[in-house]
Amino acid sequence: MASISLCMIVKNEHDTLARCLESVREAVDEIVIVDTGSTDDTKEIARRYTDRVLDFVWQDDFSLARNFAFSQARCDFILWLDADDIWEDAPALMDFKKTRLDAFDVVMVPYHVGFDAQGNPAFTYYRERILRRSMGFIWEGAVHEAIVPRGRIGYAGFAVRHAKNAGAPHDPQRNLRIYEGLKAKGHVFCARERFYYGRELRTAGRFAQAAEQLRSVIDDDQAWLENRIEACADLSACLLSMGDAQGAMRALTDSFALCAPRPKVACLLGERFLEKNCLQAARFWYESALTLREDEKTGAFVQKEYSGYIPLMQLCVIFDRLGEKEKARAYNERAGALRPDDPAVAHNRRYFAQALQR
Repeated sequence: MASISLCMIVKNEHDTLARCLESVREAVDEIVIVDTGSTDDTKEIARRYTDRVLDFVWQDDFSLARNFAFSQARCDFILWLDADDIWEDAPALMDFKKTRLDAFDVVMVPYHVGFDAQGNPAFTYYRERILRRSMGFIWEGAVHEAIVPRGRIGYAGFAVRHAKNAGAPHDPQRNLRIYEGLKAKGHVFCARERFYYGRELRTAGRFAQAAEQLRSVIDDDQAWLENRIEACADLSACLLSMGDAQGAMRALTDSFALCAPRPKVACLLGERFLEKNCLQAARFWYESALTLREDEKTGAFVQKEYSGYIPLMQLCVIFDRLGEKEKARAYNERAGALRPDDPAVAHNRRYFAQALQR
């Protein structure tokens, strides 16, 4: 039977590390914890689970640290997690290890990073989570690091849940600072780095600079398709923030030259038309969003609300404005089936109860 090394990099993870390790400890054969400079009791917590707790001098490069952790693994496969992750089904992983793992070099696992009010996954994408050690996989990228899958690739049904504590310390400028440090050293960014650098610039409110980076990704035929599509949506948001509504619309439709419309793009187009009170055009795009589906196995960021709750609620608004209140109420009820405790759905129910009695 194949064996698995869990390899993690950590720093000041007092609140989450034990929870993470408890979720997966029974399914792995070795745990390697690489500490990058903790000032709390992270290393003491780690030693409750393994004697392989190592130090690594932080160098503003996540790949360096992860590659060091991977180099310490001794088992057939390497599994990686962050301290604020939770392995959702350790028994399923144990069964997979016994029956299927040896057939693959890379196992892609769903990563749930956003959740609705009921705790159901709402934002998911696949990550290269378990890798055959003998293949010599290498992390790339100082931040938003990744491994390029190759060999025999499998897709698992179990998942990892990202469960960051709301009150945990967070440095919102860290990633941008790393990118700017690389830029100052003359580093030439690849397409993936330009994509994430552009997103960090957008988050920082530097929209013109963000737009420049994002355009370069959209126009790069060698860039990953999913990054190019997402860059269209990000560029649209930047242009909208800069007051260029027409440019924002064009950025969204530019994605159609890359692939069929995605639910998120359809919803964003619906939003632009709804803002202009072009109700039939908005209706078309929101109805389209309800019929569009995404293949999660492409690695795309899949936000289920764009093919469910959002278009349903917006169609409720549109049909109400069109004077078709029964249709509007029906869409509100469909949204309520997805989010039973949603305050907006409850508000709409009260509104329709009065409006339809007149």
